[in-house]
Amino acid sequence: MTAADLIHTYRTTGTLPHLPQGHFIDGALHPALDGAEMDSFDPGRAQVLGRFAAGSAADVDRALSAAERGFAVWRDTPPATRCRILNAVAMLIRAEADLLAVVESLDSGKTLAEAQGDIAGSARLFEYYAGAADKLDGRSPDLGGATVAFTSREPVGITAHIVPWNYPTSTLVRGIAPALAAGCSAVVKPAETTPFTALLLADLLVRAGVPAGVVNVVTGTGAEAGAALVRDPRVRHVTFTGSVDTGIGVMRAAAPNVTGLTLELGGKSPLVAFGDAKADQVAEGALWAIFSNSGQICSAGSRLILHRSLHDEVLSRLVERARGLRVGHGLGNPDMGAINSALHLSRVAAHVDAARDRGLDIVTGGHALQDPETGLGWFYAPTILDRVASDDPAVRQEIFGPVLTVQVFDEIDEAVALANGTDFALNAGIYTPDISTALKAARRIDAGQIAINDYWAGGIELPFGGNRKSGFGREKGLEGLEAYTRTKSIAFAV
Repeated sequence: MTAADLIHTYRTTGTLPHLPQGHFIDGALHPALDGAEMDSFDPGRAQVLGRFAAGSAADVDRALSAAERGFAVWRDTPPATRCRILNAVAMLIRAEADLLAVVESLDSGKTLAEAQGDIAGSARLFEYYAGAADKLDGRSPDLGGATVAFTSREPVGITAHIVPWNYPTSTLVRGIAPALAAGCSAVVKPAETTPFTALLLADLLVRAGVPAGVVNVVTGTGAEAGAALVRDPRVRHVTFTGSVDTGIGVMRAAAPNVTGLTLELGGKSPLVAFGDAKADQVAEGALWAIFSNSGQICSAGSRLILHRSLHDEVLSRLVERARGLRVGHGLGNPDMGAINSALHLSRVAAHVDAARDRGLDIVTGGHALQDPETGLGWFYAPTILDRVASDDPAVRQEIFGPVLTVQVFDEIDEAVALANGTDFALNAGIYTPDISTALKAARRIDAGQIAINDYWAGGIELPFGGNRKSGFGREKGLEGLEAYTRTKSIAFAV
């Protein structure tokens, strides 16, 4: 079915046919062992989209047993074969892109265009790591004398992937694609509000040629399924994307088994515009840095730090553009989709309400919305808070919604201090035509990745990850393979 067919079906019936409901274990769907189920909601309508299995420790154990068997097969699969199979996965993702994008839009609340971009990026990730599967070479150092030595890179074993709700497909793929390229197996726990694309993808992998048991998906809550997965000694690496508090809990749970970790946590990323930057370019860059995916992006540019000479013009342009954004159900392809859940909408609203109570200047937005066609759903207006103090909670705390703070500076030292003035260090944007200024600022701003004159510059070929409370480890790029391999040294006398 095409995207148009799927959208028509959903608008007519209120659901989609054949949404997967069970855990995907050992190549097939299975109900929860205790029969428990949960509801998944369409955030754009605030209505139930479908039901899915609520996993327990017993379901996780079953998935890990399958992953053990899958690993025994996959680690010995020739790298050239893994390369061929992962390329086949990419082709199959593209063939089924309409279904995957519609399901992701409905499950997460994001716009169809955003979901389509996520699916296209997921296919490209598999292609990228397919090309690396047969190039995980060791080296042979010269020890001199009669000793010969070499190193080899081996898969770490079973990997666990705790996936967030804001990018349920692409975040999953950026973890399992390099894991599979390295020869690992995986157990995935998707977010409890966005279970379906992970299940669809797991089935797609098997159809593309990945052996049964290599990738397994257990749905449910973090407290039940996620916790059991992270603390199991059979897991040799955990890749987690989510909040700082939950990430700390994952670290504690994994510590007794000395399990490897990749943590991609929160962000409060700055976009710094120097006085020689073009106002229209800054305004447009800032608009999409914060309002893409309704601000529900860990790397969103949520702090706009403007040179004083730019403030009035940029703010005027930005407010005008923000007020013109179309907000509505994701399948209608507006500019901004829904907030993922009623709970998260309440959190975003609470942040802004508290800012209002503190007397902050809310120059636009600051209230919840509904879909203009149905009057339903969980939406929040594009919101801008002007001239916010550096110690204000709106600047220092991750809101994870369409809320932008604006600050001003006069000198580069002040700009750098403001940019580094939170506990987070994930992304940063710099706007200036002056290469010297850009590089000076880039070297001094603490962030895992910095983009100059285009906030979303970069791609899957570059490593992604944060510093400080934004986490550690890197995904994407060739660096994304490092977590899933270990180096063994072998030396012998001849």
